[in-house]
Amino acid sequence: MFFLPFGQTKTHIPPAPPHKIINIQLVFEDREDADNPHSDTLFYSSARKLRWNDFRGKPSPAGPSAAVSYTSFSYEGASSVTHDTLKIKLIMQVFFIKSASWVRDDARDNYALMHEQLHFDITRLVVERFKQKLRQTALNRDDYDSVIQYQYLQSFQEMNRMQYAFDRDTHHGTNMAAQLRWRDKINLGLKNKGVMPEELGYDLFGNFGPQ
Repeated sequence: MFFLPFGQTKTHIPPAPPHKIINIQLVFEDREDADNPHSDTLFYSSARKLRWNDFRGKPSPAGPSAAVSYTSFSYEGASSVTHDTLKIKLIMQVFFIKSASWVRDDARDNYALMHEQLHFDITRLVVERFKQKLRQTALNRDDYDSVIQYQYLQSFQEMNRMQYAFDRDTHHGTNMAAQLRWRDKINLGLKNKGVMPEELGYDLFGNFGPQ
């Protein structure tokens, strides 16, 4: 199972100075800090998978969930002008909060850990889709900040829908065949920079598409 906070902090990008702007350049940077065992925040890295000792919260005594992952994403932004080009830089942050994530002692197996990792992967996948939306969106110097914020909120809602669909279809990981199909779907989406299999003309499921 997963837990997603609403209203994550995002940085308002300062307005462009009143120069003549002809071109807008959008640049993305992914924050991937070095693994710090003393930090409560773990930033997403394809080379560093979740481990059970990352789950440091106290397990809930009630409810059906054997584990909960607190994952989300945010961005920091800045703008600068060189000659007639406005450069907008977005630093993407996909993260896992250790103190808010927990697992019950009887659930610490590799299969359950894969389920939690897939929740983290979904968050990363939605960020790639957020980038694609912005690349395909017309930005201008007067309202680019509000447009980026709007797309961020849209992507945040998409993330929630996809996370819930993942838990629904896999019965919170108890349906192994469904979980393996989701794993393949997510991995293909990540490989294709956020483009989902059904958007490429084929579907691994037949029962989940863009909403």
